[in-house]
Amino acid sequence: MKIAIPVNNKSLESTVASSFGRTPYFLIYDTEAQTSAFFDNSAAASQGGAGIKAAQAVVDSGAVALLVPQCGDNAASVIKTANLKMYKTINDSTMDNIVAFNEGKLSELDSTHAGFHNHGGK
Repeated sequence: MKIAIPVNNKSLESTVASSFGRTPYFLIYDTEAQTSAFFDNSAAASQGGAGIKAAQAVVDSGAVALLVPQCGDNAASVIKTANLKMYKTINDSTMDNIVAFNEGKLSELDSTHAGFHNHGGK
């Protein structure tokens, strides 16, 4: 199963990014093969709609779950429409969250926020 995590660096030792739409990178981790791949979040520099664009990139990656500390309403709508599950991270350690996910210890993210509109400087 492929899971997506917004991260600050292209490393499994990276911290989880606090902003989903503006994260610099996404980690796609295959829990069965125990392999990882990183991709740049091209939405990070967007003037607007970063969350929606980032969510679509996660959907397009083939991930079936997203591990995230928080998520805006618009991005969450894209994620939910694609039938991806969202799980709330327990801390900022990427590896801690992968282990917790594999052990079934992460709870589903059941609340979203309005988003950080105009963060891009418009």
